Amino acid sequence: MATPQLTESTITVEGQTLFYRQAEPAQQAPKLTVLLLHGIRFSSDTWLQLQTLATLAENGYRAVAIDLPGLGRSKDAVAPAPVGQPAPGTFLKAVSEALCLGPAVVISPSLSGMYSLPFLLQHNHLIKAYVPVAPICTEKFTAEQYAQIKTPTLIVYGDQDVELGQVSLNNLRNLPEHRVLVLQGAGHACYLDKPNEWHRGLLAFLQQVE
Repeated sequence: MATPQLTESTITVEGQTLFYRQAEPAQQAPKLTVLLLHGIRFSSDTWLQLQTLATLAENGYRAVAIDLPGLGRSKDAVAPAPVGQPAPGTFLKAVSEALCLGPAVVISPSLSGMYSLPFLLQHNHLIKAYVPVAPICTEKFTAEQYAQIKTPTLIVYGDQDVELGQVSLNNLRNLPEHRVLVLQGAGHACYLDKPNEWHRGLLAFLQQVE
């Protein structure tokens, strides 16, 4: 199998410079585009080291991982909202446009829920599918708001994540087109604890979304 093409660069979004990494299939047009966000202690490097970027590209997907404002190699960028408060949905819309993503699958762990949930609720035509991994801010929206969203969703959490995992599951269950992937024996950053199960579950979901 040809090695995926891995690149890194920056985009300018709302006057802020954001770093990103991208992996693309070597010998085919991508079947889907996947945007990977990250938690507060992490960055796009997490998805590089975990081999998620390469795994997605090897399976025919364009994978783009950004460093969120104030974090990783985007640390000089100013975030559009304080940590823990929902950011304007227009932020990820601008990211999507700058990266020419088109409708993409959005993978959103932990802290990044403050960005992905407003984006999902305000611009869901730009989200092909949603993969929340114990995100924050799920309690900021109502069951009625979630019920309007028809986006296919894979709710992922570790069974040892008794706080955010359970809270986010209980709220995100109101999304009508959801299924759940529980990673057994995994904590909050469940994809780090169980990378093989994470990749297997993600790829199976993406195959159904294509």
